Amino acid sequence: MPKQDKPAPDKHNEAPAHAHAKSADEVLQDFGVDPKNGLSRREAEQQLERYGPNKLRQARTRSAWWIFLDQFKSMVIIVLVIAGCIAFTFQHWAEGLAIAAVLLVNAGIGFFTEYKAIRSMEALRAMGGDTIRIRREGEEQELEVEFLVGGDIVIFEGGDLVPADIRLIESNNVRVNESALTGESLPVRKTVEAVEADAALAERTCMLYKGTTLTEGSGEGLVAGTGMHTELGRISALAETAEEESTPLQKRLDQLGRRLAWITLIVAAVVALVGLLAGQDPGRMIETAIALGVAAIPEGLPIVATLALARGMHLMARRSALINKLPAVETLGATKIIFTDKTGTLTENQMTLHRVNTFAGDFELDETSGTVQGEGGTENQLLRRILEVGVLCSNASLQDLDKDDIPDEEQGDPTETALLRSGLMFDLDRSRLLREKPEEKEIPFDPEEMMMATYHRSSQGLEIAVKGAPSRVLKACTHFVRDFDGNESSLDEEQRRQWNEQAEHLAEEGLRVLALADKTARSLEEEPYSELRFLGLIGLFDPPRQDVRQAIAECQSAGIRVVMVTGDQPATAAAIARQTGLVQNRQPRVLHGRELKDPADMIPEERQRIQETDVFARVSPEQKLNLVKLFQEERQTVAMTGDGVNDAPALKKADIGVAMGRRGTDAARQVADMVLQNDAFASIVAAVRQGRIIFSNIRKSVMFMLCTNVAEVMAVAAASAAGGFSHFPLPLLPLQILYLNVITDVFPAIALGMGEGEPNMMQREPRPQSEPVLTRGHWSAVAGWAVLLAGSVLGSLAIALYVLDFEPLQAVTVSFLTLGFSKLWFVYNLRNPDTSFFENDIIKNPYILGSIGLCSLLLLAAVFVPGLSDVLKTRIPDWSGWLLLLGMSLLPFVLGQLILMGRKRYAGK
Repeated sequence: MPKQDKPAPDKHNEAPAHAHAKSADEVLQDFGVDPKNGLSRREAEQQLERYGPNKLRQARTRSAWWIFLDQFKSMVIIVLVIAGCIAFTFQHWAEGLAIAAVLLVNAGIGFFTEYKAIRSMEALRAMGGDTIRIRREGEEQELEVEFLVGGDIVIFEGGDLVPADIRLIESNNVRVNESALTGESLPVRKTVEAVEADAALAERTCMLYKGTTLTEGSGEGLVAGTGMHTELGRISALAETAEEESTPLQKRLDQLGRRLAWITLIVAAVVALVGLLAGQDPGRMIETAIALGVAAIPEGLPIVATLALARGMHLMARRSALINKLPAVETLGATKIIFTDKTGTLTENQMTLHRVNTFAGDFELDETSGTVQGEGGTENQLLRRILEVGVLCSNASLQDLDKDDIPDEEQGDPTETALLRSGLMFDLDRSRLLREKPEEKEIPFDPEEMMMATYHRSSQGLEIAVKGAPSRVLKACTHFVRDFDGNESSLDEEQRRQWNEQAEHLAEEGLRVLALADKTARSLEEEPYSELRFLGLIGLFDPPRQDVRQAIAECQSAGIRVVMVTGDQPATAAAIARQTGLVQNRQPRVLHGRELKDPADMIPEERQRIQETDVFARVSPEQKLNLVKLFQEERQTVAMTGDGVNDAPALKKADIGVAMGRRGTDAARQVADMVLQNDAFASIVAAVRQGRIIFSNIRKSVMFMLCTNVAEVMAVAAASAAGGFSHFPLPLLPLQILYLNVITDVFPAIALGMGEGEPNMMQREPRPQSEPVLTRGHWSAVAGWAVLLAGSVLGSLAIALYVLDFEPLQAVTVSFLTLGFSKLWFVYNLRNPDTSFFENDIIKNPYILGSIGLCSLLLLAAVFVPGLSDVLKTRIPDWSGWLLLLGMSLLPFVLGQLILMGRKRYAGK
């Protein structure tokens, strides 16, 4: 016993890394603690002062102010801010106010959408328990977990949340749910025996880790690590250091913004210089240069991108996917690889009895349909006896059965609850069965024996029901049931060997295999594990979700690789990979966590092997993070799904992190970009499609705005050059340019952003990560379309001046309206060349027609509404002017449709 008031040795930081490799007595000696007395009050106070409370560092919640500021981080937004500042500097108040209005509208939409999503995320976070029973100074007491310190003796029982990293010193059938920390789908049995120093986290059977839950049993342990010195704290720190990636859309829009910034400067300078050299008025040319600089930037782009993303966010919420940040919606559309968890994402997260093998014959059970394949079905007496033994030999229970025998709540080990549910198919309710055959004695599961037994009094005498590991149960059996009539035969060594092989085959199929046996005893003192009658093997599994196979097939047809990353056993993971169609017509390539190195230490062949692997099993949090980094280094857009604390670092590092809403931990949800409230993989596929649609729509909107904006620049630049020789007026006045860009451009662009997408969206390969919003082909198309539009504008101006003999302001009004209406008809030129005019997503988009009608009214208002026409300096054309502008505005549309028809015909050859 240590001397009172002597501080525990300074092992606090070392213990979590080494306690599992030392015996319980060695760890107690390291801390200088007597388990019968625990720490003294003074020792605990000194430890608390030295190491602080047993708390993790809290992640900072994004404040409303920072959410608002984040809306201004795009390069396009920065360029607009600069343009607005220049406009105000030169006292062009109308232009400056118009730009400011665009910025505020965009920021408002983005802010309120993200703010609502983040507050919804916070509402998902759950609070845990906050007290635990400990022993200090020889007395048991309740203590807030915040004040636990290294060296405390903790007393626990089933249902407790583990408050710190604890080295077991006493274990009574302790089983722990570690899925949030390790990914292990089934509760893990814990003992006091030390393990190897290099044992994986999931294999440290003498340790309890903070954040996990005791499912059954009781015991005592020594606190070996608290707060940030726990495994949970280490993962939390890893998540803090993981760099959050910008989304592909953010990167592409910033790239476009930088390009537009240079274009703006060059255009403004060149037009001003050309105009001055041509003899234009210097003041007028500086004013025009500013307006053209603004015209070169698609002011509506931020609003269009934000609204398209916000709409995608809304549509995904209706599909039970909660988006944290707007650009995350589009990121899934660019995803090349999805790292997915197994339990609960690909599977139902509910163990189910699937196979029963006996000497007389085999059976397959389908719990969903309630059917049994095999001789006699639910009337087979041997199968019924096997299920009866499984129901009797159990500590689990089903609560609040309804009229269809569907439980409202399940308590106990998932394997045992699966047997209870299967028993209901045979009308074997445990509570009713125990009234007929009351339990007289239980021999709990023993890790050494690897079996469990219960004694029951029945009309035939005293029955013993046994279940356990096949090899151990078979060793304890002397005879078996050889047919469905209950006839028995002796069990020899060759038969034992064959049944052990059969058990191994079932395990290779991903099943959890148990053997069941029984016997009649004379007294409660009779040895339960001798002279047993072997009944058969049962195989249980966590079945794949019904919609997963189709969802994975859809991903694969879309060029997206789905890779399983799990903490479960390799055999189980490989079986689920086959059953879900993750691999087809071959065995999955599986890599165990112990085979994974740090990417920095890998040779090219090893990196290639990793990229070809289908399943990663028994992986640690660092290894998940390294996998994400490795694939990102190969320029692949990576999505990662996860639910546990162990997934948090990788979720944060991935291009998009997807957390589970039902079974996900707070740590996973905090760093995720998207939370699946139904935990369904199919929701990810829906998000991929929506992301692709969003990018396609944004690309169309950018094309629309740039084609029309560049047309403005070309028309004004050409007129500026010609004006020096023939007094040719500018076809557009500065405020007319802004009116077109800010008013009439935005609505068609927004309508394009609301498109439903082409039907074959998920039959295309993902975009390369390096592909910009506009490729060289798109920029060439921008130039070509802009020439057509600019030509029609200049042509209408020249005809109005020299043929119809309009006065200058009236002629400029004709060219202004020509461009305005040209933009509206031009929207239909942006359809996919592979489609026909009447069968494409633009013609089917009802918002397009609405935007054309609205903008037509706005263009007419620019001419007919007093005050507005004065500001814009427009004049009402006569009937010949209206015919001219209508014909010239339709010219780019007609030529564009002929070009698209020609491209489709050429491509079909």
